[in-house]
Amino acid sequence: MQVVVLQFPGTNCEYDTKYAFERLGAQVTICWHEETTIPSNTSLVVLPGGFSYGDYLRSGALAKHAPIMASVKEYASKGGKVLGICNGFQILTETGLLPGALKRNDNLHFISKHHHIKVVNNDNTFLQELNNNDILNIPVAHHDGNYFIDEEGLKDLQANGQILLQYCDKNGTNQVLNGSVEQIAGICNKEKNVFGLMPHPERAMEELLGCKDGVKMLEGFLK
Repeated sequence: MQVVVLQFPGTNCEYDTKYAFERLGAQVTICWHEETTIPSNTSLVVLPGGFSYGDYLRSGALAKHAPIMASVKEYASKGGKVLGICNGFQILTETGLLPGALKRNDNLHFISKHHHIKVVNNDNTFLQELNNNDILNIPVAHHDGNYFIDEEGLKDLQANGQILLQYCDKNGTNQVLNGSVEQIAGICNKEKNVFGLMPHPERAMEELLGCKDGVKMLEGFLK
């Protein structure tokens, strides 16, 4: 499997992401934001976490104009799989590849810790190795992770099975983390080939580093 990880000025999780997918047996290439095309044999494009372009204006607002993004949008339009993690999720909403927006956390503070999330819908490539209602403990690290979508958009997400993950406690009860609508932690597009989440599965690959709950999340892309 060929994974392409994008790199923007300010991203800081591209090498964590590369390491995570290489541990699962994938071939990984890091692609600089000024490139205009992604490799023709790409199986998955990953937009990693960090602070692309320093998060000036809004998180992801400048990255959406990077030369490489035109190729990513074309790739996604043809059914190619795209995953956005944290800042990558923010970029995908800014480009319109995913609905909604990411706002400042409701407590106005940066949140950095392990937190439980619940699988809501596993009928997709990303979460196919997990079961609905599985509870994972995944690191979060964000200042603008408060997911917002209007009422009509929320109904569409629910009707189409696009809500993938929700913040919860260790028992699976929904729990407020950052103010996200319906405690949403991750979604996909209607076609279920573009995925975004705020938690960092690439940082949950080894027990030595706290847990390996991210393994089954990312393994779905290798099936």
